[in-house]
Amino acid sequence: MLSKKMAKALNAQFNFEIYSGYIYAAMSSWFKSKNLNGFANWMNVQMREEFDHASMFYAYMHDCGSDVFYDAVPKPKSTWRDSGDVFKDALSHERKVTSNINNLVDLAIEEHDHATNARMQWFVSEQVEEEANALGVIQQIDLSKGSPDALMLLDRELGQRMYTPVGQGE
Repeated sequence: MLSKKMAKALNAQFNFEIYSGYIYAAMSSWFKSKNLNGFANWMNVQMREEFDHASMFYAYMHDCGSDVFYDAVPKPKSTWRDSGDVFKDALSHERKVTSNINNLVDLAIEEHDHATNARMQWFVSEQVEEEANALGVIQQIDLSKGSPDALMLLDRELGQRMYTPVGQGE
């Protein structure tokens, strides 16, 4: 059973994961409007993963006998200057998610909630990958500056990213 403090914190993260999905949906839409369909695909995969993460929080909370409450989802940003700015915002957002997850781990340790601490370790590892992926694309975009051909090749590469439901292929 989760403490009230832990349940409240997990519920906040559940809602933040839904918001994360909205952010990536907005980013995908922006790329679609620029006919950068590979970039849009990358963000669409990211969106689906975020909704998977929300589902994981939902399931864990219910498994622990806690209710889940839905908050209003804030409207995400929908315009950017260029592709690099989109990915810089994505990296910034992932760093916020990492901070949130680390705070959940700290709370679990403080509350001697070993089950939640163990569950959060998956997210700790996931966040290393999330930040590295966004940073890698930023570096590739930076290398392509001034070369539309390089940007188109990167768009084609990002179009190859496939969605794998959480727990399959992990």
